[in-house]
Amino acid sequence: MNERVTTSIDNHVATVMLNRAAKRNAVDLAMFSALAETAESLRNNPSVRAVVLCGDGEHFCAGIDTAVFQNDGNDVSLTEMLEPVEGSTANFFQSAATVWHDLPVPVLAALQGSVFGAGLQIAMGADLRYASPDVRMSIMEIKWGLIPDMGITTTLAGVVPIDRVRELAYTGRIFSATDALDFGFVTEVIEDSLSKAQNVAAKIASKSPDAIRAIKKLINDSWKDDPASSLRREAILQAAVMAGENQAEAVRANIEQRPPRFRDPT
Repeated sequence: MNERVTTSIDNHVATVMLNRAAKRNAVDLAMFSALAETAESLRNNPSVRAVVLCGDGEHFCAGIDTAVFQNDGNDVSLTEMLEPVEGSTANFFQSAATVWHDLPVPVLAALQGSVFGAGLQIAMGADLRYASPDVRMSIMEIKWGLIPDMGITTTLAGVVPIDRVRELAYTGRIFSATDALDFGFVTEVIEDSLSKAQNVAAKIASKSPDAIRAIKKLINDSWKDDPASSLRREAILQAAVMAGENQAEAVRANIEQRPPRFRDPT
């Protein structure tokens, strides 16, 4: 893993930190790569049951590093990088945000300071977002004459009203943590967003990993689907969970009034 992103794992919770505080964690090409690589390594680690995504220093992420527009030292053109990555529907830039949505375990973002442009779209890839009161957000791509194109059409759908998305994308205006909560961009505004995210992640990690993974898949796959498909998916996922050892262990632990001892998914 390159130095743009650091990862630590403790008691089944992975903490992933954007590690470029001197640049307000602005995303350059190396960080785009590091985010996708980090998520892929977590996907392949069955001991991970929840992920906390955060930024080093006073800001979560101030957006894309303008050096990306020059594409310095890169053999592949930016236009070519807009094509889907092999084996994925997302391209190089989209993957930095969509990988968190696609991980099989819940991802909780702890936000502080600037959450602009690419930073906002990366945060929206998380399942839950906890914001410090100093958070300022913006769909800022219009400032550079661009459209927001890092999976925002999938992560904001059903979360933020479409007319609000239009206004913010058309204007690029910066809005506060309080507005972000009102608009639906964040789950909660709280003084210590990182501690909150870590505490919720620990609670999630204490539950049956089979059921948690199935819940995330159920919500991801069903929220915009037709009723018949959604109802059938519920039944299929539930049958798989009920057939597993972790569900039986959850029942035993509750009856015996003890902490459950769950097995990591295979």
